[in-house]
Amino acid sequence: MKSYQAVYQILAQNNDYISGEKIAEELSLSRTSVWKAIKRLQQEGIEIDSIKNRGYKLLNGDLLLPDLLQENLPITVNFKSETKSTQIDAKEAIDLGYEANTLYLASYQTAGRGRFQRSFFSPQGGIYMTLHLKPNLTYDKLPYYTLLVAAAVYKAIKNLALIDVDIKWVNDIYYKNRKVGGILTEATTSVETGFVTDIIIGVGINFTIKDFPKELKEKAGSLFTAPAPITRNDLIIEIWRCFFETPETELLFLYKKQSFVLGKEVTFIQANIEYRGIAKDISEKGELLIQCDNGKEIWLNSGEISLKTWK
Repeated sequence: MKSYQAVYQILAQNNDYISGEKIAEELSLSRTSVWKAIKRLQQEGIEIDSIKNRGYKLLNGDLLLPDLLQENLPITVNFKSETKSTQIDAKEAIDLGYEANTLYLASYQTAGRGRFQRSFFSPQGGIYMTLHLKPNLTYDKLPYYTLLVAAAVYKAIKNLALIDVDIKWVNDIYYKNRKVGGILTEATTSVETGFVTDIIIGVGINFTIKDFPKELKEKAGSLFTAPAPITRNDLIIEIWRCFFETPETELLFLYKKQSFVLGKEVTFIQANIEYRGIAKDISEKGELLIQCDNGKEIWLNSGEISLKTWK
């Protein structure tokens, strides 16, 4: 564990001020190293108060601790403080032949992207991570990971904070009618075998983000206002625990239960024709069943169309 991470853990365990001398003694560090660690924590967005002759006190913020995550999850954690995108990190690792079952994690992203290459605002105060798996299955045997992870996110938040978030088909997480998260799943298929060899599942969650760009202020929200009742480490561990340990049937049930599209009137465009109807069901492959006004039923594939409106 790095010095600044160890210093953070000591601060997080103390409700009052603790002297730099005591921190240095506990960690066998120099006072200068403790001071540098405090500065690094502040760069990571951690609010720390300091009073002469009393020491330091953690006021707000939490720090991502990859060692703690790895101790509690059946996967390897690859952490960067800053990255362009954890999806890019995962893709580069695949090209280099790195092992699967690895979570790529960052404190913030400078070039985060969602579906259709839309920009994903990724400042300090969020969760940005991508899980790399090697399913080695044909496409028709492949679980619909986007649905499963979305349901795992819902279940984890409910378990830890007793908050009910909603899921907008197919990959967005909403809270109080604002988007607080998104999921992006990408696959690599072998031309020779037809097997899906690699899957990367990107998850972005606005955890305690205060300020959004003007164009997002009316659309985006955050799970918590600071200080949050749980840490990002808590939530990350619980999300992947729910994903790995919960039966697929339960996750699919939870996905449908928390969908705020089902039962709503929607409009969509397919082959340049606009349709209107009621969202009736979601298949285990993520297809949305629409009963159109003309009585016709259409299964929508998220990769082919997008909803225009729903109400």
